[in-house]
Amino acid sequence: MTIYAIVGALVIGLTLGLTGAGGSIITLPVLVYLAKISPLEAVPMSLLIVGAAALTGALQRLSNKEICLPTAGVFAVSGMVGAVGGARLTPLVSPQVLMLIFAALMLFVAIQMFRPKSEASERTEKSWQSKAAAGLGVGVLTGFIGVGGGFLLVPALLKFGGLKMKEAVGSSLAIIFFNCIAGFLSHLGQTSLNWTLSGTYAGLAVIGVLLGTHFSTKLPARVLRRGFATMVVITGGFVLWKNLGS
Repeated sequence: MTIYAIVGALVIGLTLGLTGAGGSIITLPVLVYLAKISPLEAVPMSLLIVGAAALTGALQRLSNKEICLPTAGVFAVSGMVGAVGGARLTPLVSPQVLMLIFAALMLFVAIQMFRPKSEASERTEKSWQSKAAAGLGVGVLTGFIGVGGGFLLVPALLKFGGLKMKEAVGSSLAIIFFNCIAGFLSHLGQTSLNWTLSGTYAGLAVIGVLLGTHFSTKLPARVLRRGFATMVVITGGFVLWKNLGS
């Protein structure tokens, strides 16, 4: 395990702790390009790592009463169903196509993060069916390419759950944990897994979350958001270049 891979694992947790959501989007590139793991094996590893980091963050938010359990429960149950279905899609595409889809997703996420957000205008309360449908869609994405989906969950929780931003971020971490576990278990029989490396990365990511959460209150949210978006653009562009050129 190289020093770059170790730093990458810490960055995964650090960004999740700093931003509350979105850190998982860099996990797959870190595993593929720094740890030299094949994309199909990296997806379940990513789910395990992100799940461990999200659980750590969720427990911190729960102690601060920043999780809306009823809304999180609807999203989590439907998301787990979606994650199981999404995991069935991963073996159907080639590693190159998987990474191209991931690169496109990264660039989409970065564009959304650069746009200014108005929390008040997005907050509404929708039916449980709408919440379940939104959770299902995010779950499919989680199981398919191994991302937690916090970059989609937070806006969905604001729009469909009527939550405040702090509650949306805390609830998204809890939902991410359950989605990742469902997706991870569904992937277990599809590919081999390096348990030692996965456990090491998960441990480093958890440390990163603890550090990120500590520093998140000391840095302006706008600076954090745009800084992370810039990193996502660079990483997504690199992934796109590597796979279009091969």
